[in-house]
Amino acid sequence: MRSIWRTLDRNSVSGIAAVCLAVGVIGVSYGTTAVAGGFPVWLPVLLGTVVLAGGAEFLFIGIVAAGGNPIAATLAGLLVNARHLPYGLSVPDVVGTGWRRLIGVHVMNDEAVAMALAESAPDRRRAVYWACGLGVLLAWPGGAALGALIGTVVPDTSVFGLDAVFPAVLLALVVPALRDRTTFGAVCVGTAVAVVSAPFLPAGLPVLLALSGVLVAAIGLGRTTAPDSPSSDSPNDERADNQADSPNNDPCDCGARESR
Repeated sequence: MRSIWRTLDRNSVSGIAAVCLAVGVIGVSYGTTAVAGGFPVWLPVLLGTVVLAGGAEFLFIGIVAAGGNPIAATLAGLLVNARHLPYGLSVPDVVGTGWRRLIGVHVMNDEAVAMALAESAPDRRRAVYWACGLGVLLAWPGGAALGALIGTVVPDTSVFGLDAVFPAVLLALVVPALRDRTTFGAVCVGTAVAVVSAPFLPAGLPVLLALSGVLVAAIGLGRTTAPDSPSSDSPNDERADNQADSPNNDPCDCGARESR
């Protein structure tokens, strides 16, 4: 642990502190939302420590609170957390080895991976990852505990607007990505599927069906990245044809020059 703090500079420490503060504030919103939905105080704290995945936890709490099937809520959370698969492939050198790898994988989150990838030196990348990951491990359940306590004291937490913090953060993250035509199309398809199916399906299933928008994104990306078929008249072929038709390549002309 001492080596981690010795490796980090002031800018890295301030950046990690800002990230943890933001995560803690969102954790407060998570805790108040869970208690307002009728869940016990200990549940958001337990999920925040064991699961440590804000998006999946919010989704699970929201689906179950709306009367959805817990199994559907769990599947939705697992799909949201599927992004950790490429995360693990992108930072395999920072999670440690042996028993440390278990902790390193557990503290893997969006913020820690993003800050680690921003570093070029292996030592700094490892230090930033562990400092940010452990910081989030403390800030997220801590914020959830504070929010849950606030939810038990304040009857209507919506007057503070805490329940709107997490949706606002998600909206701020999503809106810039909608400039991409493929992403915008996928979002439109997923939203339409969820809205149309919501009156007929139990809570939680429309969210799963909304993932059909991913197919639209995959088809769009496949079309944009499809390689062009090679042309029969390539520059190399044209160059070879020009060389073949050149007078300098005429064997008769060569012989005539040698006889002269």
